Amino acid sequence: MNEIKRPKTPLIFYYLIVLFVIMLVNALVMPRLAERAVQEVDYGTFMSMTEKQEIGKVQIQSNQILFTNKDNSTVYRTGLMDDPGLVERLYASGAEFTSEIIEQASPLVSFIFSWVLPIAIFVILGQFLSRKMMDKAGGGPGSLMFNMGKSNARVYVKSSDGIRFSDVEGVDEAENNLAEIVDYLHNPEKYREIGATMPKGVLLVGPPGTGKTMLAKAVAGEANVPFFSMSGSEFVEMFVGMGASKVRDLFRQAKEKAPCIVFIDEIDAIGQKRSGGSQIGGNDEREQTLNQLLTEMDGFEGNSGVIILAATNRPESLDPALTRPGRFDRQVPVELPDLKGREAILKIHAKKIKTTGDIDYSVIARMASGASGAELANIVNEAALRAVRDNRKAATQEDFEASIETVIAGYEKKSAILSDKEKHIVAYHEIGHALVAAMQTHSAPVQKITIIPRTSGALGYTLQVDEGDHYLMSKEELENKIATLTGGRAAEELVFGSVTTGASNDIEQATKLARSMVSRFGMSEDFDMVAMATVQDKYLGGDTSFSCSDDTQTKIDAEVIALVKQQHEKASKILADNRARLDELAKYLYEKESITGEEFMKILNA
Repeated sequence: MNEIKRPKTPLIFYYLIVLFVIMLVNALVMPRLAERAVQEVDYGTFMSMTEKQEIGKVQIQSNQILFTNKDNSTVYRTGLMDDPGLVERLYASGAEFTSEIIEQASPLVSFIFSWVLPIAIFVILGQFLSRKMMDKAGGGPGSLMFNMGKSNARVYVKSSDGIRFSDVEGVDEAENNLAEIVDYLHNPEKYREIGATMPKGVLLVGPPGTGKTMLAKAVAGEANVPFFSMSGSEFVEMFVGMGASKVRDLFRQAKEKAPCIVFIDEIDAIGQKRSGGSQIGGNDEREQTLNQLLTEMDGFEGNSGVIILAATNRPESLDPALTRPGRFDRQVPVELPDLKGREAILKIHAKKIKTTGDIDYSVIARMASGASGAELANIVNEAALRAVRDNRKAATQEDFEASIETVIAGYEKKSAILSDKEKHIVAYHEIGHALVAAMQTHSAPVQKITIIPRTSGALGYTLQVDEGDHYLMSKEELENKIATLTGGRAAEELVFGSVTTGASNDIEQATKLARSMVSRFGMSEDFDMVAMATVQDKYLGGDTSFSCSDDTQTKIDAEVIALVKQQHEKASKILADNRARLDELAKYLYEKESITGEEFMKILNA
């Protein structure tokens, strides 16, 4: 760890010494000086001077008598005695009675208490308040008030009780990549001997909730070094230059506590690509902050013991100067967990709650396909809350499955009461989805069907669960998925001869999938392998932007319409060919309101 230089002795220390000396002189020396100015005499001397009319001024106090001679050059003091005729004798002697304090301090005492001491108090108090304000503002020269120049980074000191890699599951590849950083912090000499240096910066990229921040803390916990944490938005200030000041302060603290880890979350808040034109206001402030960050990252060697970790959901928006080798040398993807990872994450979070012990986490993991680590933690918590609502001491398999439905579709909306006709329509709609899916060879098995309204607005839903993770989907699988989405509307048309608004979400999903097949996946005979659209912010919803002419866009629209219409017709034919099963299953769902995939397949295969 780098040596931290001792700070210079503050000026207030010397002011305190001066104040102590003044108080000491006042306590020991001043009383003696004051004593020399007042003479002690006995009461007999006082009576004698009274008879001789030698007293000028006199002041009778509660416990003593102060008096002067005729020319007031000397002050005397004597004790107070029980003398009833004293006042008459003093008056007869020509003494002048006064209510003023005759005893006076020496000129030195008067000067110290009138001038030196007040000035010293004001100077000391001013220095103290000034240093306090500087400490709050930034801790050094040039800092401003109101904490605008200080980084305010949260520092987690090294601790054996911190988060470890064993606390993070589902991101094995990222853990293996970061384990090298930990090994370097433990054994830097092994790398220096061969001439290798660690990356100055490691950028964690991935969707929200995948555990990027937890991974950074796990690296600090494994390495047992101080951990500085700060969000990118905390650097952005109203006044130009304040963000850059915070960057300087953060790196100054990090260098003092090296070896350590500095983690900047959501770095895209300050690391976005710089524009070529002149900017004003917040944009100019953000660019100055970015420039300072680039300068600081170039200002220390790779073997200094300071590792910079950052996380973002938008790596494509970062400035190329920030992601070039020599700054953020390495990008570590932290993707959504696979089936095995989801199961491991569920088990870790389930340790924090009481369960019945017979939970099949593999089933829960398959049902939670596409869920992030944060969503899986929420599923476990919802299962525990459901157990509490039912006055049970432990969560069951049913609680976990119900919690997935809650996360996907929301809570059951008990206040929504469907009419008998609406209930029939929803039952046929959902069975239409399930039946079309079951009669196709490339569709996921049906797990559950329900017509109980949910808080998300869904009047019912059909839950399909794949047996495992699929990283590739064929054209046939995508077409079957579109057909399944149109199955609900096709059932309404076949049975009731009319359509409702219940298929709005199905229509959106089918259209989006068909458009991706034509414009992005190269599954069109007319456009072949030409990309007509690109995905932006793939970790944040994947908005699509088209890069083609208006005429081409018109052709894309026509082909999308034809594709969806073709699959809609296929779904209608499947349902027409299996009308008897459609009616039987819809009647059963209408009566039960919720049925499992096993019940569905049992009736279908009967």
